[in-house]
Amino acid sequence: MTSPAGDGSSGPLAGVRVVELAGIGPAPFAAMLLADLGADVIRVDRPGEPSLPIPLPPQADLLRRGRPSVSLDLKHPDGLATALALVERADVLVEGYRPGVAERLGLGPDDCLARNPRLVYGRMTGWGQDGPLAQSAGHDIGYVAVTGALHAIGRAGGPPQVPVNLVGDFGGGALYLVVGVLAALLEARTSGRGQVIDAAIVDGTAHLSSLVLGLHAAGLWSDRRGTNLLDTGAPFYDVYETSDGGWLAVGPLEPAFYAELLRLLDLTDTAPDRLDPSRWPALRSLLADTFRTRTRDEWTALLEGTDACVAPVLSYSEAPGHPHLAARGTYVEHHGVVQPAPAPRFSRTPTVLGTPPSAPGADTRAALSAWGIDDVDALLTSGAASAPSDGP
Repeated sequence: MTSPAGDGSSGPLAGVRVVELAGIGPAPFAAMLLADLGADVIRVDRPGEPSLPIPLPPQADLLRRGRPSVSLDLKHPDGLATALALVERADVLVEGYRPGVAERLGLGPDDCLARNPRLVYGRMTGWGQDGPLAQSAGHDIGYVAVTGALHAIGRAGGPPQVPVNLVGDFGGGALYLVVGVLAALLEARTSGRGQVIDAAIVDGTAHLSSLVLGLHAAGLWSDRRGTNLLDTGAPFYDVYETSDGGWLAVGPLEPAFYAELLRLLDLTDTAPDRLDPSRWPALRSLLADTFRTRTRDEWTALLEGTDACVAPVLSYSEAPGHPHLAARGTYVEHHGVVQPAPAPRFSRTPTVLGTPPSAPGADTRAALSAWGIDDVDALLTSGAASAPSDGP
């Protein structure tokens, strides 16, 4: 599970320069993904500002991987001037502040595009740059709630179930920011002009819901949670407990795959008609009773790899050891920490993991020099920039 370290020169985005104004949440994940794809990303941390609401050991703060950190006091005139000098050298800027904060710092779109008209300026927020809630605080759970997505997740008769922060922060937020940045970079090659990307988690999460909204419009999806085909309403798309307290994910939606499941479970002649929703409670009981007769691993040995569409529900501790993921190197060990490998994969410009996460300001001197910033020592002396070795 060990991956070689990269030097920032490989991957399809090699040669693309990105300035990341450090924040929390999905913007750092977007910057990590750009770095994973080979972009030369420089992270600008502000002195004393935490990178996460929950402190992490530096090596485990994976959202900081693959890029150096410089510490600049953006309220110091020379710190701001240095940040703008980085912008002049960049193709992309990514920020995740509340609307108006970057402008007050002197690093808003107008300030930056005046210095670099080709700049792609990526903005990541929960509510978006405008609208009644634009200035309100929030987190993933609230953004997902107002889009309808949270209401749809959970079992019949139970409360909505929070999908960690995968649907909002990372799915509807960071990934849409990266899509916007890449699209704008492509367009700028033709027009020679940059632009601003307003990536809002509420917008992206709503967009992710397109299939469900289409089903709802066609009368094929009920607002009653846990009663639909893909939300555990159907007994042939659900999770079932095994004899040892493990779980199986069961999802043979197609008739041929469902027939294969019944054959392997020896239930072909006894299972109720799955096309009759009135028989779904009986079918669910039959499947639950059957899966409770063996352990998770015993069922996995029988069913995984067949067209029955059954998989074991693995924890994050177990997942890296799954034979398929191990064979593909989906998880790798890098600098002593097991973590996801870069994704997706490229045939001609493969990606590799870059440097491990850097503590705030750990690379101030080297990274600023590499980006062509002159007289870094003077910046450190004035307090416009800082590095760990400058402290007492």
